[in-house]
Amino acid sequence: MYKVFDVVIVGTGFSAISAAINLKQLKLDEYEHPNFIMLERRSFPGGTWLQNRYPGAAVDVQSVLYSLEDEPYAWTEMFAKQPELAAYTNDLLNKHKLHKHIRLQHNLEKAVWLEDENYWLLEVTHNGEKLSFRSRIVINATGPLSTPSLPFFENMEAYKGKVFHSNDWPKDLELEGKKIAIIGSGASAIQIIPAIIDKVKRMDVFQRTPHWVMPRKDRVLSRIQINAFKNKYIYKSIKSIIYAILELRVIGFKYIPSVLKLLAEMPAKKHLKSQVSDLGFREKLTPSYKIGCKRILLSNTYYPALQKVNCVLHDIEDSVAAFYENGIVSKTKNKIEVDIVVLATGYRAADSMVSSEVIGRNNIVLNEQWKEYPRAYLGTSMPNFPNYFVVTGPNTGIGHTSAIFVIESQMRYIKQALNKLLNDKCKSIEPTVKAESKYSEMIHSEMDKTVWAHGGCKSWYQNENGKVIAMFPGFSFTYRLMCKKWRDDDHVFKY
Repeated sequence: MYKVFDVVIVGTGFSAISAAINLKQLKLDEYEHPNFIMLERRSFPGGTWLQNRYPGAAVDVQSVLYSLEDEPYAWTEMFAKQPELAAYTNDLLNKHKLHKHIRLQHNLEKAVWLEDENYWLLEVTHNGEKLSFRSRIVINATGPLSTPSLPFFENMEAYKGKVFHSNDWPKDLELEGKKIAIIGSGASAIQIIPAIIDKVKRMDVFQRTPHWVMPRKDRVLSRIQINAFKNKYIYKSIKSIIYAILELRVIGFKYIPSVLKLLAEMPAKKHLKSQVSDLGFREKLTPSYKIGCKRILLSNTYYPALQKVNCVLHDIEDSVAAFYENGIVSKTKNKIEVDIVVLATGYRAADSMVSSEVIGRNNIVLNEQWKEYPRAYLGTSMPNFPNYFVVTGPNTGIGHTSAIFVIESQMRYIKQALNKLLNDKCKSIEPTVKAESKYSEMIHSEMDKTVWAHGGCKSWYQNENGKVIAMFPGFSFTYRLMCKKWRDDDHVFKY
């Protein structure tokens, strides 16, 4: 006996919460709102900001942009830290009574479209038990930064110390007097390193590629400012102003490279020079690629932390070659004894947008359809996969503002599809092959004009073939306008 739902949302983070809120606002002819559940593979809900508990975890866009529409929050800092982000996430779950819809420790393994029945068959594991659900609609909201990228090193199994990805930071980890290695120097690493450098006995940082780092203009907000955030009109006004300012960055990323050099690269070089006086060390920390090609990082404390007496920076010439029983062997044959190894090695964002197996019409497998590269109409829906929507799907990433804006843009498109499916008695909707191809061709034609495609770097924005499939190549408001305008001619309907 199958449990049957109108909608199954996969995930419980911001994307999933946004989807759930929109579902609860959707009025149906027969009953108040769609019958839906949210599947969460972990033992707790909340997604990124409940999972990422590593020291120093914080956003890199202004807090006010990291809130859903009509869901203001009295942020206490310009750039919110993990505890406050977790609190906001929990507030949303509680306010909208979403816990009753959530199924914890339910991992979606496989989704199969049943053509004759116009339903998805979902195969789920829960505490070792196999369950099956049926749903008319599936919204995959697992997010691109949910599957850690785990590197392979020779003889790693011989290491007797503690090793984990930054995404799985152990609770109550004891750092005092420990020798620790950080493998990676990206967004997570530059937050972790300053947060723990004064606690550990020794830290070895293994940097594959240096990143461009700009000052983090953070500050604690005053009581007056915090109270002002409680007024939704003031909140929206501040949010709109900051959004408009950040949106201008696209000019540098895509249209006028000299703007990026003037407003980003020069300040980043000045920041590096002001904090690192040693020329040799500064050279190790200077990227060889154009700023913006990889994610631009924000920190006032990263460079000072690397220069502490208990910190050693290993560049690509002295990177990790292998492990041994008590630590790491570098490429220069140095044996480095370490108690703890942190893999700050990022996520498989470009090649794992949908972690479960998805089989659509005519037994077409999504990963096979995406074999060349992931692609989707508006980054959200795919031919051959009716009633299936991916939030933060191919080419929906954003390098200059908050991802929340893009998520809520996708919801404008998804909500229109849901209305047709649930109120217009339509059995299935999917984009036409022509519409998806036209959209994808446009995206990658525009991508060729950006620094992400021609900045001279290899980044998580690209898939294994070097195709930039994580980012949207333009202004985010342009994307919103495309999502807002529904086009019947771009879709196949089954009644």
